[in-house]
Amino acid sequence: QVQLVESGGGLVQAGGSLRVSCAASGRTFSAYAMAWFRQYPGKEREFVAAITRGGGTTDYADSVKGRFTISRDNAKNTVYLQMNSLKPEDTAVYSCAAVLAPSRSYYYTEGYQYNYWGQGTQVTVSS
Repeated sequence: QVQLVESGGGLVQAGGSLRVSCAASGRTFSAYAMAWFRQYPGKEREFVAAITRGGGTTDYADSVKGRFTISRDNAKNTVYLQMNSLKPEDTAVYSCAAVLAPSRSYYYTEGYQYNYWGQGTQVTVSS
């Protein structure tokens, strides 16, 4: 089992940058594929980015490609989401998610495929 705690959210102006972090408990963090999702008020959660358990492969939603970067540090049990060129439409609650991955190449882009979630951190981008 793994517990996830996000941090680093906040208020930033459009065009600015922010990095959110997700710290995981447990000693097997490197066995988990990780992802970031975001949720707007009253809307379904949507996929933002994913990374394989070794960090060798990443994937992004089209809306954030070229602006966001997901990375992980398995020695620190932490996954990051670096967000650049932020837009007001990026305003949402950002949550990290984890799932035990059967191999180094696995990652997922659907929320139902993840079984561990953090509580979320608010990111607000002002125009």
